[in-house]
This record gives sequence, C-alpha cells and structure tokens, in this order.
Amino acid sequence: MHHLVKLLIAACTLPAVSLLPPSVQAAQPSAQADSITPSRVPPHVTGVPGTLLTHEPIKTPIANARAWKVRYVSADFNGVAHEVSGLVIAPREPGENRKVLTWCHGTTGLGDAACPSAQPSPACELITYFDSTATQQIDYGVPGLQGFVDDGYVVCATDYQGLGTPGQHQYMVNRTQALDAVFLVHAARGLNVGAGTRFGCAGWSQGGGAAAAVAELDPADYGELMLVGTVAMSPAAGEIAFTSGDGPAAAMSDASIAPDSHIVMLLAGTQIANHDELHLSDLFTPLGEEIITTTWNTQPVHHLNDTLARLFRLKGPVLQRTPTNVDAWKAAITAGSAATRKPVAPVLLCIDGFGDGTVVPVTWQKAYAEKVEKLGGSVQIRDYPHDDHFSLPASCVGDARRWLNDAF
Repeated sequence: MHHLVKLLIAACTLPAVSLLPPSVQAAQPSAQADSITPSRVPPHVTGVPGTLLTHEPIKTPIANARAWKVRYVSADFNGVAHEVSGLVIAPREPGENRKVLTWCHGTTGLGDAACPSAQPSPACELITYFDSTATQQIDYGVPGLQGFVDDGYVVCATDYQGLGTPGQHQYMVNRTQALDAVFLVHAARGLNVGAGTRFGCAGWSQGGGAAAAVAELDPADYGELMLVGTVAMSPAAGEIAFTSGDGPAAAMSDASIAPDSHIVMLLAGTQIANHDELHLSDLFTPLGEEIITTTWNTQPVHHLNDTLARLFRLKGPVLQRTPTNVDAWKAAITAGSAATRKPVAPVLLCIDGFGDGTVVPVTWQKAYAEKVEKLGGSVQIRDYPHDDHFSLPASCVGDARRWLNDAF
C-alpha cells in the first residue's frame, strides 16, 4: 500500500480541530508563500455574512420566472469572510413567505473558468458536460428548476467562493460550501421576491457533500432560517474521500496511476482554506505544485484531469512518495467535512448505482449514511441502479421535489 494512504489511515483517529463561528474576520496573509501565489489567496473582505451586495436581472428560459445574478458576503468554515456570486430565480407573480430551495452544484473546478453563473443563460435546467448536447466545459443549471418555480419556490444557486470571485475555490471543504448556500438564502431575503424563512436544500456530487453539511451548521449560521430537509445526490464528503483509497482517490494507494483531478482539487482546496498551516509541498511534488498554481483559474475539472494524466505520464509523479504534515491535513479535512455532526433536519440520500458509482463510489455514499446514522441523524435512502453519476440528478429530482414539498 502506498505510504501516503498508510499515514492517512493512521491519522483517522485524530479528533477534528475546533471550528470557529462564521463571524467576519479579515483574511490574514500566509506566513509562508512557498507554493502560494497572491492570486490564489482571497483578498481581505469585510461585511456581515448574508449581506446582498449587488443584484442584476438576467433572462431565464424558465416559464413564469424572474432571475438575477447576485453577489453577496459569505464566510468559510474558519470564519473568514469572502464574497460569492450566484443566482436567484423566483416566480414572476408577487408573493410572500415563499418556500426557498438552495441548490449546491456539482464539481466544476477551482477558479473562474468553472463559474456556473458565468455560462450562457445560466438560470436554466441542469446541463451536464457529458451530455451529447452540451456546449460548455462544465455542468451548470439547476435540475428540476421549472418544477420548483411552478411549486412557488424561490430558488438560490450559489457559485461557491472562488468560482467567479477572487481567490482559489476551497473545493470539497463541505462546510464552506454549505455556508455559501445558506448565506445566499439570507441574501435572497433582501430581494423583493417574497422569500420566507423556511428552506430546503439539494445538491449533487461535490454539492451533495455541501447539501449534507448544510444540515450540520451552527445555530448562528441559520439565524432566523429553518431548514426543513436536505437532499444529498451522490454526495462526496471530504473526510470519506480523503481516507478511502479507492475511486477518485486510487492514486493515493497506487503510485502507478495518475491522480484524478477530484482528489488533487480536494487537497488544493483544503490547503488554500488553511494556508498558514498546510503547504502544497507537504503532499505534492514540484510538478504537482506547478500544475495547481498554473491551472487553477483556467482549467475546469475535466480539462485538469487530462492535464494531470498527460504530465504524469510525461514527467513523473504528482504526489509525494513520502508526504509530510499528514496529521494537520487530516485534522483540517475532518474539520471541513460533512458527516461529522448530527443533522438538524432529515436527509434524503439518492444513490447512483450504475457501475458501483461512476464518479463517487457507492461505498462512499453508503459510508456517509452510516456515519450520519451513528451520529443519530435521520437518513432516507433511495437507490437508482440504472443511473450513472451524470444521469442521477434528472432521474431523482422529481422524488426530491416531492420529498421536500412534504417536508414543508
């Protein structure tokens, strides 16, 4: 077994580091800049999380709907403030105390080239990269959007920190993405769309992990809001992915294969979220560092995956054979991960069973459910054995919408 995985498994018994409340703090400059360019570290931000900064009306193909591209203040799991962009879509007719859905999108990348709201006509039904009709390089849109609008929902769709705003995205830091999703609900209440205080959440893949973490936040993060339930579609929880040694993490136990872009981005995202304690050189070779620091803002996930595969074959290892500072990495990933606290609301887990999970292994999805149940949480599981990772959202969103409607 690869030495890195041995160290990671040994580190699994470490307690999670303590979490700070999401109060606004000024981001501190890194004590070391061995692998951090100024553009990767987000600029200092002040403001109260949940504050709506700007809103711009945009067109939407959704019938009887209005849409806005917005910018708002959020905070990461360490309590450091940042700006985020996203979308708000609402029924065209006036209303009050409307149900709210906050959508957590799947993996797109680490920087601005992977921003969902920057795509053509982004306030739309989900379009996946692997669909034969796709024209863009990332997945974007909200599955079942027309149905949610027809049911009277205000729909929020965060881009997440770093995707469309300065600094590198904290990819797979589930709690940071969850805060971005919840603080967008707060911000949407500043628009004249009738958004109420009761909300549901749904997310897919990376966003499935974020949706899971939406139910595991602190009371202060919700404030006046009440979560009625969250839908995790093929969820990827950071701690489970990091320690598994299979699926996208296979290169961490098999040095003969190129590392998958998802695990590389998880490590890069965790490092930038904890850049005073963690350094890329702890786990990456100079080649790996170079790939991250030169591609993060320009290559979406699938492009990056091809780059990693080619340069691994041409130039050699991307991950260190003898990693260092592993205990700190494990503690940081655990602190930002879903499936570490009892959810405050019911969870619907939708599993894509085709091929044992074509991106997020079924074993990871079931491990999430087992962890939550051990914490005392309520998880309902629905299997979709004939769906792969990319067909799952369209197949399960009808069930998810009915489940959420019942929760309201």
